[in-house]
Amino acid sequence: MIVIGLTGGILSGKSTVAGMLQELGAYVIDADKVGHDCYKPHTEGCDKVVAAFGKDILGTDDEIDRAKLSQVVFEDAVALHKLNNIMHPIIRKSVEKEIEQYAGQGANVVIVEAPVFVEAGWDDLVDQIWVTAVPEDVAARRFSERSGFSEQDAARRVKSQMSNEERIKHADRVIDTSRSIEQTKSDVHQLWYELKEDS
Repeated sequence: MIVIGLTGGILSGKSTVAGMLQELGAYVIDADKVGHDCYKPHTEGCDKVVAAFGKDILGTDDEIDRAKLSQVVFEDAVALHKLNNIMHPIIRKSVEKEIEQYAGQGANVVIVEAPVFVEAGWDDLVDQIWVTAVPEDVAARRFSERSGFSEQDAARRVKSQMSNEERIKHADRVIDTSRSIEQTKSDVHQLWYELKEDS
Protein backbone atom coordinates (compact mmCIF):
# COMPACT_ATOMS: atom_id res chain seq x y z
CA MET A 1 0.00 0.00 0.00
CA ILE A 2 1.21 3.48 -0.87
CA VAL A 3 0.20 6.41 1.36
CA ILE A 4 0.35 9.90 -0.12
CA GLY A 5 0.11 13.15 1.82
CA LEU A 6 -1.77 15.70 -0.29
CA THR A 7 -1.32 19.27 0.86
CA GLY A 8 -1.41 22.86 -0.33
CA GLY A 9 -2.53 26.33 0.64
CA ILE A 10 -5.99 27.86 0.88
CA LEU A 11 -8.05 27.10 -2.24
CA SER A 12 -5.11 25.56 -4.07
CA GLY A 13 -7.29 22.73 -5.36
CA LYS A 14 -6.52 20.01 -2.79
CA SER A 15 -10.09 18.72 -2.59
CA THR A 16 -10.50 18.83 -6.37
CA VAL A 17 -7.34 16.76 -6.84
CA ALA A 18 -8.35 14.39 -4.02
CA GLY A 19 -11.69 13.85 -5.78
CA MET A 20 -9.93 13.05 -9.04
CA LEU A 21 -7.68 10.54 -7.29
CA GLN A 22 -10.69 8.96 -5.59
CA GLU A 23 -12.35 8.49 -8.97
CA LEU A 24 -9.20 6.71 -10.13
CA GLY A 25 -9.41 4.27 -7.21
CA ALA A 26 -7.58 5.88 -4.29
CA TYR A 27 -9.02 5.90 -0.78
CA VAL A 28 -9.12 9.44 0.63
CA ILE A 29 -8.82 10.55 4.24
CA ASP A 30 -9.86 14.19 4.69
CA ALA A 31 -7.91 15.42 7.73
CA ASP A 32 -10.16 18.49 7.98
CA LYS A 33 -13.22 16.26 8.43
CA VAL A 34 -11.31 14.13 10.90
CA GLY A 35 -10.40 17.34 12.72
CA HIS A 36 -14.02 18.47 12.89
CA ASP A 37 -14.91 15.20 14.62
CA CYS A 38 -12.07 15.78 17.09
CA TYR A 39 -13.65 19.13 18.09
CA LYS A 40 -17.06 17.63 18.91
CA PRO A 41 -18.43 18.02 22.46
CA HIS A 42 -17.18 15.60 25.12
CA THR A 43 -14.17 14.55 23.03
CA GLU A 44 -10.57 14.83 24.19
CA GLY A 45 -9.95 17.63 21.67
CA CYS A 46 -12.96 19.70 22.70
CA ASP A 47 -12.24 19.36 26.42
CA LYS A 48 -8.58 20.34 26.01
CA VAL A 49 -9.30 23.31 23.72
CA VAL A 50 -11.99 24.71 26.03
CA ALA A 51 -9.64 24.27 29.00
CA ALA A 52 -6.95 26.21 27.10
CA PHE A 53 -9.06 29.00 25.58
CA GLY A 54 -12.11 29.29 27.83
CA LYS A 55 -15.83 28.91 27.33
CA ASP A 56 -16.08 32.10 25.24
CA ILE A 57 -15.22 29.99 22.17
CA LEU A 58 -18.38 27.89 22.62
CA GLY A 59 -21.55 28.48 20.62
CA THR A 60 -25.09 28.36 21.98
CA ASP A 61 -25.15 24.57 21.49
CA ASP A 62 -22.01 24.07 23.64
CA GLU A 63 -20.03 23.12 20.54
CA ILE A 64 -16.80 24.93 19.76
CA ASP A 65 -17.58 27.82 17.42
CA ARG A 66 -14.80 27.43 14.85
CA ALA A 67 -15.23 31.04 13.68
CA LYS A 68 -14.73 32.36 17.22
CA LEU A 69 -11.73 30.11 17.75
CA SER A 70 -10.27 31.23 14.41
CA GLN A 71 -10.53 34.89 15.48
CA VAL A 72 -8.65 34.09 18.69
CA VAL A 73 -5.71 32.35 16.98
CA PHE A 74 -5.51 34.00 13.54
CA GLU A 75 -3.22 36.89 14.46
CA ASP A 76 -1.79 35.45 17.67
CA ALA A 77 1.12 33.14 16.92
CA VAL A 78 1.37 31.97 20.54
CA ALA A 79 -2.33 31.04 20.67
CA LEU A 80 -2.11 29.26 17.30
CA HIS A 81 0.93 27.31 18.49
CA LYS A 82 -0.96 26.31 21.63
CA LEU A 83 -3.96 25.14 19.59
CA ASN A 84 -1.80 23.18 17.17
CA ASN A 85 0.07 21.50 20.02
CA ILE A 86 -3.27 20.31 21.39
CA MET A 87 -5.01 19.26 18.18
CA HIS A 88 -2.34 17.99 15.79
CA PRO A 89 -1.45 14.89 17.87
CA ILE A 90 -5.15 14.09 18.43
CA ILE A 91 -6.01 14.43 14.73
CA ARG A 92 -2.91 12.44 13.75
CA LYS A 93 -3.99 9.56 15.99
CA SER A 94 -7.38 9.42 14.24
CA VAL A 95 -5.74 9.62 10.79
CA GLU A 96 -3.39 6.76 11.72
CA LYS A 97 -6.39 4.62 12.69
CA GLU A 98 -8.06 5.29 9.33
CA ILE A 99 -4.86 4.40 7.45
CA GLU A 100 -4.71 1.11 9.39
CA GLN A 101 -8.36 0.40 8.56
CA TYR A 102 -7.75 0.93 4.83
CA ALA A 103 -4.65 -1.27 5.00
CA GLY A 104 -6.79 -3.98 6.55
CA GLN A 105 -9.26 -3.64 3.67
CA GLY A 106 -6.49 -4.22 1.13
CA ALA A 107 -6.27 -0.65 -0.21
CA ASN A 108 -3.51 -0.01 -2.74
CA VAL A 109 -3.36 3.79 -2.54
CA VAL A 110 -4.46 5.99 0.37
CA ILE A 111 -4.49 9.79 0.13
CA VAL A 112 -4.28 11.86 3.32
CA GLU A 113 -5.55 15.32 2.40
CA ALA A 114 -4.35 17.84 4.99
CA PRO A 115 -3.74 21.59 4.59
CA VAL A 116 -1.14 21.70 7.38
CA PHE A 117 0.56 18.41 6.58
CA VAL A 118 4.07 19.87 6.49
CA GLU A 119 3.51 22.24 9.41
CA ALA A 120 2.25 19.38 11.58
CA GLY A 121 5.35 17.30 10.79
CA TRP A 122 3.39 14.34 9.46
CA ASP A 123 5.95 13.45 6.78
CA ASP A 124 6.64 10.11 8.47
CA LEU A 125 2.98 9.06 8.05
CA VAL A 126 3.30 8.81 4.27
CA ASP A 127 5.46 7.49 1.45
CA GLN A 128 5.16 10.59 -0.74
CA ILE A 129 4.02 14.19 -0.41
CA TRP A 130 2.10 15.83 -3.25
CA VAL A 131 1.58 19.59 -3.19
CA THR A 132 -1.12 21.56 -5.01
CA ALA A 133 0.07 25.07 -5.81
CA VAL A 134 -1.36 28.30 -7.20
CA PRO A 135 0.06 31.84 -7.07
CA GLU A 136 -0.93 33.77 -3.95
CA ASP A 137 -3.02 36.30 -5.89
CA VAL A 138 -5.05 33.49 -7.49
CA ALA A 139 -5.61 31.83 -4.09
CA ALA A 140 -6.65 35.17 -2.56
CA ARG A 141 -9.11 35.87 -5.39
CA ARG A 142 -10.66 32.40 -5.09
CA PHE A 143 -10.88 32.77 -1.30
CA SER A 144 -12.49 36.20 -1.55
CA GLU A 145 -15.07 34.96 -4.05
CA ARG A 146 -15.94 31.90 -1.98
CA SER A 147 -15.85 33.36 1.54
CA GLY A 148 -17.19 36.86 0.95
CA PHE A 149 -14.06 38.32 2.58
CA SER A 150 -12.64 41.47 1.02
CA GLU A 151 -9.71 40.87 -1.30
CA GLN A 152 -7.44 42.54 1.27
CA ASP A 153 -8.59 40.24 4.10
CA ALA A 154 -8.38 37.22 1.83
CA ALA A 155 -4.82 38.16 0.85
CA ARG A 156 -3.88 38.47 4.54
CA ARG A 157 -5.24 34.98 5.21
CA VAL A 158 -3.28 33.54 2.30
CA LYS A 159 -0.07 35.28 3.39
CA SER A 160 -0.47 34.00 6.95
CA GLN A 161 0.01 30.40 5.81
CA MET A 162 3.16 28.58 4.77
CA SER A 163 4.41 29.74 1.37
CA ASN A 164 4.25 27.63 -1.78
CA GLU A 165 8.05 27.69 -1.93
CA GLU A 166 8.37 26.22 1.56
CA ARG A 167 5.81 23.47 0.91
CA ILE A 168 7.40 22.57 -2.42
CA LYS A 169 10.72 21.92 -0.64
CA HIS A 170 9.00 18.92 0.96
CA ALA A 171 7.19 17.75 -2.18
CA ASP A 172 7.75 14.60 -4.20
CA ARG A 173 5.25 15.88 -6.77
CA VAL A 174 3.83 19.37 -7.44
CA ILE A 175 0.47 19.91 -9.16
CA ASP A 176 -0.10 23.37 -10.66
CA THR A 177 -3.84 23.99 -10.33
CA SER A 178 -3.83 27.54 -11.69
CA ARG A 179 -4.59 26.29 -15.19
CA SER A 180 -7.81 24.77 -16.54
CA ILE A 181 -9.59 21.95 -14.74
CA GLU A 182 -8.97 19.77 -17.81
CA GLN A 183 -5.22 20.36 -17.57
CA THR A 184 -5.22 19.60 -13.86
CA LYS A 185 -7.13 16.37 -14.52
CA SER A 186 -4.62 15.41 -17.19
CA ASP A 187 -1.72 16.07 -14.81
CA VAL A 188 -3.36 14.02 -12.04
CA HIS A 189 -4.03 11.11 -14.40
CA GLN A 190 -0.39 11.18 -15.51
CA LEU A 191 0.83 11.11 -11.90
CA TRP A 192 -1.58 8.28 -11.12
CA TYR A 193 -0.31 6.13 -13.97
CA GLU A 194 3.29 6.82 -12.97
CA LEU A 195 2.39 5.79 -9.42
CA LYS A 196 0.79 2.54 -10.59
CA GLU A 197 3.80 1.75 -12.78
CA ASP A 198 6.21 2.33 -9.89
CA SER A 199 4.19 0.09 -7.59
